[in-house]
Amino acid sequence: MDNFYVLALVLALTLLFLYNVLGNRWSTKGNLPPGPKPLPLIGNLHILDLKRPYLTLMELSKQYGSIFTIQMGLTKMVIFTGYETVKDALVNHSDEFGERATVPIFHKFDNGTGLVFSRGENWKVMRRFTIATLRDFGMGKSTIEEKIIDECDNLALRFQTFKGEPFDNSVPIISAIGNIIVSIVLGRRMDYDDQTFLKLLSLTNENIKLVGSPMVSLYNLFPNFFGWLPGKHKTIHQNMGELNAFIRKTFVDYLKDLDVNDQRSLIDTFLVRQKEEENNPSTYFHNQNLMSLVRGLFAAGMDTTTTTVRWGLLLMIKHTDVQEKVQEEIARVIGSSQPRYDHRMKMPFTTAVIHEIQRFASIVPLNLPHETTKDVHYKGYLIPAGTYVIPLLHSVLRDKTQFAEPEKFNPNHFLDARGDFVKKEAFMPFSAGRRVCAGENLARMELFLFFTTLLQRFNFRLPPGVTDVDLTPAVGIITPPLPYKLCAIPRV
Repeated sequence: MDNFYVLALVLALTLLFLYNVLGNRWSTKGNLPPGPKPLPLIGNLHILDLKRPYLTLMELSKQYGSIFTIQMGLTKMVIFTGYETVKDALVNHSDEFGERATVPIFHKFDNGTGLVFSRGENWKVMRRFTIATLRDFGMGKSTIEEKIIDECDNLALRFQTFKGEPFDNSVPIISAIGNIIVSIVLGRRMDYDDQTFLKLLSLTNENIKLVGSPMVSLYNLFPNFFGWLPGKHKTIHQNMGELNAFIRKTFVDYLKDLDVNDQRSLIDTFLVRQKEEENNPSTYFHNQNLMSLVRGLFAAGMDTTTTTVRWGLLLMIKHTDVQEKVQEEIARVIGSSQPRYDHRMKMPFTTAVIHEIQRFASIVPLNLPHETTKDVHYKGYLIPAGTYVIPLLHSVLRDKTQFAEPEKFNPNHFLDARGDFVKKEAFMPFSAGRRVCAGENLARMELFLFFTTLLQRFNFRLPPGVTDVDLTPAVGIITPPLPYKLCAIPRV
């Protein structure tokens, strides 16, 4: 069987080479920035850390500067690094660099629908709809704050059941945070032990992990040749099928009781728009968009905030002095009352700590790939239309011109000499420009309320016998901490 895969790979590479030579696949158009010399066929894959490619790109930026070109297989990509360059590209040239690149692992299933990986007019329509609907269902308002507070209480109760003994916090946290987006999308929360809910969380979380794996990266570079081989790309598509079946059943059930005057969820609102435009042959409110949109919101709404909270607790275990100082500020400003989002205005240290957790964790280090919308003359180069662009967020959050100790966890990055909170334009965990995260305001509220509630009620410590904290990020398009256990000791 091993020989079969070797022969298949050799055949695929041979065919790719012939396709490249005979089809003149590599265009000479443009004047791209410099970069490492590519090898035939594989480009620069031989120098890339496929598990953590952002680390390779950080090293290359030291040699080639803030703009350089790297070739991944047959695909040339332009990499932007550092705060000044990334901000300029995403904000000041958002129209030129603002398209989403086509990612085969998603395109094969979604065909450019939904929100996260959609393009063109479809993306514009779905983004406007998503932001408006999130606001209607309480994003940034007291209505959503009450839902988050309820889940904070439920999560704290779940932590208490472990009675100070070591446990893995990943499932309880993703269940609590997942319920926020579930309540918006489906109109109801789900019990943490509900098997359907756990399956939904599991499928979503597994896909996030697999998307950043080396095998899936190779599939994205050579989809026509790796697509027929077994591998993790097949698992992702199988998971997407199961998620779609769940979503399809949900909105079919909702159609039975759909009331235009009583819209309970994002799905209800979408279905109302669908009915309003049922005679419009060009409508974007069709079932494929609904499934892709909901699946994307589940992933974005669950995994990123969950990952950040888990990093936050791990860093508090590593830096117990910071944990204690946060708890002192909570006691002084909030006392034993329920934390509210408005409390952050009087809590500069806690706010700085949350920002530093997001900066240090750098949970989406590569960003999501962009693409040029037209030929772009930029900083002396000509970047052709349709070129992959990677605005490397990790390089912004680690920019030594913006942060005094970029490789260290230090809340003083966001504090002035008087201890007041300081905003930093280089704080870009949600990206920037036209593709900035649509749920940024919701995520900010969630992070503050979950973090302060948990630190108000528990001291977090390493399990007995464990003497150090491993801050190595896991592999994935989103980079959580490696699996760990902690002790949540109730505070008297």
